[in-house]
Amino acid sequence: MATPARLVPLLEQFDFARERLGGRLTGPVMDSGNGVGIEVAPMTDEEYFWEPVPNCWSVRRRTAGPGPGATLLAGAGDWGRDLTPAPHPWPPPFNTIAWRLDHLSELLTLRADHTIGSHALTRDDYRAGADAAGAIAAFDAGATVWREALLSADDLALDTVGHSTCPHGSDPEDPFIETVWWVNQELLHHGAEIALLRDLYCARQR
Repeated sequence: MATPARLVPLLEQFDFARERLGGRLTGPVMDSGNGVGIEVAPMTDEEYFWEPVPNCWSVRRRTAGPGPGATLLAGAGDWGRDLTPAPHPWPPPFNTIAWRLDHLSELLTLRADHTIGSHALTRDDYRAGADAAGAIAAFDAGATVWREALLSADDLALDTVGHSTCPHGSDPEDPFIETVWWVNQELLHHGAEIALLRDLYCARQR
């Protein structure tokens, strides 16, 4: 099936943002944005969980309980992500790389499932990354299956309201192409946040 013309730039944007964040997380070289390669070390567990300010939200062992201001640890298994039902705290708590990367990977995985999968996965089924390597692998897996969902879409699907039925967003009320755009901006802005946190951590070490 040919990729619809209006999906092509969104798919290219997704691929660029995914590759950029992947390189930023694992190294050994990342794209600076202008074609120049910059050396970067793989993310460590210490960096993954680093809390640059007090009262961060993060990914935690379930036995430790939620962090400050959170009321639950989302996900399945021994680890979960700090969360609270709406209304959410204001101002929003500062989040670690672990929180941001887990949120992004969950978003990709669940939206893919609610587009071309079982249409049944929830946050309670998703397993948070207990370490940096596991979280990076989860991001790659989520991005891969979401890309498969994108490639499955024809023009009719792009215009279909509720083509993605993911309950953790407005997907059931939106044309699919709006969901595609939303996922791209989530990847772009959370990827930029993670990159900045990596820079701050590196500067702190120096």
